[in-house]
Amino acid sequence: MKRISLHIIARRNRKTQLQGQTLSLNLSHPESANRPRVVIVGAGFGGMAAARALRGHAAEVTLIDQTNHHLFQPLLYQVATAALSPSDIATATRVLMRGGSNLSVLMAEVTGVDIRARSVLLRNGHRLPYDYLVLATGSASSFFGQDNWREHTLVLKTIEDALAIRARLLEAFERAEQSTDDVEIRRLLTFAIVGGGPTGVELAGTISELARATLARDFSRIDPRDTRVVLCEAGGRLLSGFDPALSTYAAEALTSMGVEVRIGTTVEAIDPTGVVLGSERIDTGAVLWCAGTEARPAAEWLGIDGVRNGAVTVRSDCSVPGHPNIFAIGDVASFETDGGKRLPALAPVAKQQGTYVGKLLAARIAGRREPVAFRYRDYGTMAVIGRSRAAAQFGRLRLTGFLAWLVWSLIHLMLLVDFRSRLVVYVNWAWAWFTYGRGARLLTGSTTSDARQPPLSDPESGRPDDK
Repeated sequence: MKRISLHIIARRNRKTQLQGQTLSLNLSHPESANRPRVVIVGAGFGGMAAARALRGHAAEVTLIDQTNHHLFQPLLYQVATAALSPSDIATATRVLMRGGSNLSVLMAEVTGVDIRARSVLLRNGHRLPYDYLVLATGSASSFFGQDNWREHTLVLKTIEDALAIRARLLEAFERAEQSTDDVEIRRLLTFAIVGGGPTGVELAGTISELARATLARDFSRIDPRDTRVVLCEAGGRLLSGFDPALSTYAAEALTSMGVEVRIGTTVEAIDPTGVVLGSERIDTGAVLWCAGTEARPAAEWLGIDGVRNGAVTVRSDCSVPGHPNIFAIGDVASFETDGGKRLPALAPVAKQQGTYVGKLLAARIAGRREPVAFRYRDYGTMAVIGRSRAAAQFGRLRLTGFLAWLVWSLIHLMLLVDFRSRLVVYVNWAWAWFTYGRGARLLTGSTTSDARQPPLSDPESGRPDDK
């Protein structure tokens, strides 16, 4: 049985009130009390890989995350565009950790790290002691100092974000169907996407297909094919991490699908009903922000200065300088290669770093020789643009079109963590490919937009959406 030890200062009252502190949370088994304690913060690709690498070793491993599931983030945009349901790309963390007698899972929010006491601070007041700490907290959206834009945009990082985008897209068509104001209809059916990386490209292409193919015959008063999708990229080309030829292909493919591609165009302002791109204002039903990321506050927890995006600078073994028992991996780490380049914030980087750190800790605990410095193996980069259209590069090999899309589909199916997810996603993709249908287009009370999201109606117009 698990032992939870709580130290509480209580006061007598008519109803017992718990005050004071909960000083320690011990999740280890009695017979393994002397084993080293490894705490992993974050159940993403990096954290999950580290935990699995430590399965069965002589250490007590606790995996902490704010949610109770592991999310396959590369397919999150398909939940946002009604192609897949959340359960198709997410699996309960406890299910994935089954079979590891030395593994524990804790759903909790981390608020800090006490380095001197070697403990992780939790929102509920508990402290979780550690001998080794692995920070795999991932990243959040960055607005480059314009935090006031956050309340007027939709981001894509979590399942909740994806459901909010899905609700906004589907509601826009439903409200446009009720409206008799042509100006309002045009605004509702205009979607601006900021950021020309893989996520922005994938969202732009899929939203265009959703409107022009899936929804084309579903409405009687509006024509969804009139939907306007604007993709804005401040840099010189889309998919800047890809070969320039693939960037050109992506831009041409999106344009042929009806997407307006704006290259070298910066965002000047965002408000509740639109966005200013350069000198042009575009009234929109939604602004989707895919432009930048920043590391979660791990550097702040450790009391050190992070790099420009807040990531923690790490050594060649992914440890934090001056703290050989603390490691940072994935998006929260700033890892510089021998060539002076910093590794990108990609799932394969996090996964490889997690496996490496797990093996390093297993060797250190067992008194074996530790692995050499971490080296990232780049197996390729891919981005899907639309139905039968994708861009992929594997070393010197470049693929586009149907072949790239097929390779992308097969690889992503294999990377899904369980057989059920692979089967369901395969069936959904096959159905969508042959019929242009999408099986997750329901609007329910739990998915419709709420007051926290940018309004669909114009707050200055003084009129309801159906006027």
